[in-house]
Amino acid sequence: MARKKREESAPDTGGWINTFADLMNLLLCFFVLLFSMSTVDADKYEQLVTSMTESINIFDSGGSTIGEGPMVTVGTDQVVNISQYFSQFDTSGESDSDQTEEPQESASPNENEEETLDDLEEKMAAERKDKAEEIYTDVVNRAEKGDVRDDLAVNLDKNYQYVQISLSGGILFDSGAAEIKASTIPILSKLGDILKIYDSHMIEIEGHTDNVKISGGPYRDNMYLSSARALAVYEYLVNTKKMDAKTMKAAGRGEYDNVASNATAKGRAKNRRVEIKIYTDDQGGTK
Repeated sequence: MARKKREESAPDTGGWINTFADLMNLLLCFFVLLFSMSTVDADKYEQLVTSMTESINIFDSGGSTIGEGPMVTVGTDQVVNISQYFSQFDTSGESDSDQTEEPQESASPNENEEETLDDLEEKMAAERKDKAEEIYTDVVNRAEKGDVRDDLAVNLDKNYQYVQISLSGGILFDSGAAEIKASTIPILSKLGDILKIYDSHMIEIEGHTDNVKISGGPYRDNMYLSSARALAVYEYLVNTKKMDAKTMKAAGRGEYDNVASNATAKGRAKNRRVEIKIYTDDQGGTK
């Protein structure tokens, strides 16, 4: 018996499906990879959704209009409007980014503190100048009224720290002595009345001499003599004029702070002097 021929099976026509499925899997993996490498700006996305929801309303109903323009459902014209919203959104995003990356420079705390200190120093210097000029003018006017202006030399410190009153040593003392002359008491008394007005200020009395060496007498050298003369004026103002000793001090400068040359008799006479400095800063309330 003849064997029956094996019936030939129909050709397999579905083999391409496997290849296509593999391709789709690869594409899916590729896009998943791209998505995992990308970042989504949540703020920009929220702005976009809000803008399009409020203005176009395509997410809710798609039936609202932009102003008096066509409906969203019209198509082409509305697409152009949507593209404009995208452009504005991108521009605003860039400006926000620029402001974030380039913040405005502000002054550091140290710079602000330095400026504040400089302003404070300038204000204090201006107040000190005004006060020193006020004291200088007042002392000169009172000396003129008391008819002792010619016996005093009144000067203003260049830094406005004090007003200086200078009396000639020849008027106050005999040569080599530290006792105040009786003839000078009226001048010193009127000066004391002026100084007592500024009793709350620090008042410094300095004695000065020329460079002629002392031979004999109770004082060993010019430093001792200048100190004794300053102390004599100090004691008169405190004991007789009742000025506050707490705001006064006396010191001798000897021959080491000259105002003229010791080479001439006129210069040596100028160097023999007593200086009284009224400092600008008030040490306390008026007594």
